[in-house]
Amino acid sequence: MTLRVLLATRIFAPESAAATFRLTALVRALADRASVQVLTTTPPPSLRGAPSRGPGAEDTGGGVTVSRWPALRDSTGYVRGYLPYLSFDLPLALRLLTVPRPDVVVVEPPPTTGAVTRVILAARGLRGPRIPYVYYAADVWSDATASMGAPAPVVGLMRWVERFALRGARDVVAVSDGVAERVRALAGPDSGASVTVVPNGIDTDVFTPLGDPHPDAPGTPYLVYAGTASEWQGAEIFAEAMREVVREEPRARLVFLGQGSSWLALQRIRDDLPVGAIELRPLAPPAEAAAWQRGAAAALVSVRPGVGYDFAYPTKVIAAVACGTPVVFAGPGPAAADVAEHGLGEAVGYDVGQVARAMLAALRAHRGGRDPGADEARVHWARTHRSLTATGRAAADVVLRGP
Repeated sequence: MTLRVLLATRIFAPESAAATFRLTALVRALADRASVQVLTTTPPPSLRGAPSRGPGAEDTGGGVTVSRWPALRDSTGYVRGYLPYLSFDLPLALRLLTVPRPDVVVVEPPPTTGAVTRVILAARGLRGPRIPYVYYAADVWSDATASMGAPAPVVGLMRWVERFALRGARDVVAVSDGVAERVRALAGPDSGASVTVVPNGIDTDVFTPLGDPHPDAPGTPYLVYAGTASEWQGAEIFAEAMREVVREEPRARLVFLGQGSSWLALQRIRDDLPVGAIELRPLAPPAEAAAWQRGAAAALVSVRPGVGYDFAYPTKVIAAVACGTPVVFAGPGPAAADVAEHGLGEAVGYDVGQVARAMLAALRAHRGGRDPGADEARVHWARTHRSLTATGRAAADVVLRGP
């Protein structure tokens, strides 16, 4: 009998984000061994009708179906914030009650989605065998809430909800050792959940050095920031650094592809700079993002220190190096260590002056001609260590291993 796996997530293809990449890889790996149904949201208007690669498409075949439901989105098109989360979680409760009974459920944060899943699956368990679920922990939301200075009652409530979601899971998949450590501490020693680390990866068939740069790319050397720009990333530091960059390299350009809470701050900085120095574009599908990255002098990635995400590993790093593009990484964490140790670019402190110098160095190196050997080494590293095929299989093994 074919196993039935249900995935509940507020974000899925064609949205370009770390969650999309890892979940699409998981679905692909599961589809080889199980029937998969995805409960997610309708894409933002800018991506409706965009082609989805693999199981993210609506007409997937291969034992995969995708069911979408509208959800509130913020001004940047992202399902982010208490009301948007609620707009996904409340309909999800009804959807979980009415879908054909799955053998196991995979649930993606926020923790409220995990809590809703635990409650509904417990209710369904009253009428038959208990339905287990696997919680995919990309980060620790309650830590992030605390670091952002939220009121103590809000932090306490978020911590309780996250602990409730984690403790009810049969398994937890954590994307890094740091996340796994915090998950174990939060869930407590008596939690029945087993925690397995499966690092984020990238689709090296999409993010590849082969292919043309994006047709809209500037005609001068440019830098690219591709993906979400929110509080913990602190992408504003690159925009601030452009003030110094354009003084020395007036034709330099910085392109942001994305969304997030930093967008308004980025717009303000853009408006203070010479016209064209910074370009803000909407979130792009993966193939389009790859085209932008392969033509860039460097990809920019950051982690703002001290806000609860020092252990984060942004997938932006892997996406860039899989295209052969060097990374300028600002901030702390394991990704910074990889960039420095494996020749993936330059890792600097979260400091405007250091960032500006690294950006200038990348632009000047690109103008002199990139080193094909260095590009090839970056691609090899991504394919060897962070291929989505391998990470998707590892996560699927956790989902399907049973009690």
